[in-house]
Amino acid sequence: MTDLRSLTPEELRAALQDMGQPSFRADQIFDWLHRKKVRTLDEMTNLPKALREKLKEDFTLSTLTLHTRQISRDGTRKYLFLLPDRQAVESVLMHYDYGSTVCVSSQVGCRMGCHFCASTIGGLSRDLLPGEMLEQIYRIEEDAGLTVNHLVVMGTGEPLDNLDNLIRFLRLLTHPAGKNLSERNITVSTCGLVPQIARLAEEHLGITLALSLHAPSDELRRTMMPIANRYTIAETLAACDAYFAATGRRMSYEYSLVRGVNDQPEHAQALSALLKGKNCHVNLIPVNPVAERSYEASQEASVARFQKILEKNGINATIRKKMGADIDGACGQLRRRLME
Repeated sequence: MTDLRSLTPEELRAALQDMGQPSFRADQIFDWLHRKKVRTLDEMTNLPKALREKLKEDFTLSTLTLHTRQISRDGTRKYLFLLPDRQAVESVLMHYDYGSTVCVSSQVGCRMGCHFCASTIGGLSRDLLPGEMLEQIYRIEEDAGLTVNHLVVMGTGEPLDNLDNLIRFLRLLTHPAGKNLSERNITVSTCGLVPQIARLAEEHLGITLALSLHAPSDELRRTMMPIANRYTIAETLAACDAYFAATGRRMSYEYSLVRGVNDQPEHAQALSALLKGKNCHVNLIPVNPVAERSYEASQEASVARFQKILEKNGINATIRKKMGADIDGACGQLRRRLME
């Protein structure tokens, strides 16, 4: 059955019309789902009971159940939610000077196989529905008693590997009748699925696209990310340039620093040459150690040196603030513990 929370207002109106209901019922339902964030159809008290029962027969309603909440000393909250099919997914709430940010997952597991990531251990179980992505935000707002005003799709999964559901999720999230989150406050991360980057550009969304680059050469990137065996850095950066041209949104390049692997001065110089002249920002991220992987985070001095070289070469670069270091920080770690 179709998930009610994943439907647009237009689709809801069409469905209600097929039931012989007036169109305003669709607006009521959308408001219940995305502003009041109800868990059940029975909470929609301004709908006739007969209509609620009919909706139960014809639709499902995605609702997540909180399984585990970890709260860091810095206020970061990591959540493990159970899905209706008893699969599990992780989300993170982070607090910054500019507001509250949620990092959501787009899939249960991941099939991209990046060697520094816990999310990909065990492979991909399934894609998340748009309503299940929205629910991560709604349940965190409910639990923390706040309004989320920034979003990053950087949790478990490769967002562009679930592109149709991702686009629908973004349209619902930014809909004026729903949460109405500004597109400019949304960042979507990708390991570099070139055709999907092109498709996303065609949507002309005002979101930031962040490419997980992590290496300045194809040879090194192939040792870290299997996707590099499919698309070269040149192909991937060309797709990113096209995304910038289509949307006007500056690209963000994520670079996870691994001690002794990609954090040396020659790597910084090579990355500077690669990105020279591009309207972009580099986000330097000391890698989160994962028990099943051999990578270690770069030392602070190496990270600072790397940033300095980039900036000296005219590349805007910042070091990501480490948050939630005292809890399961890396994506996929909390879910892995549940599965063990």
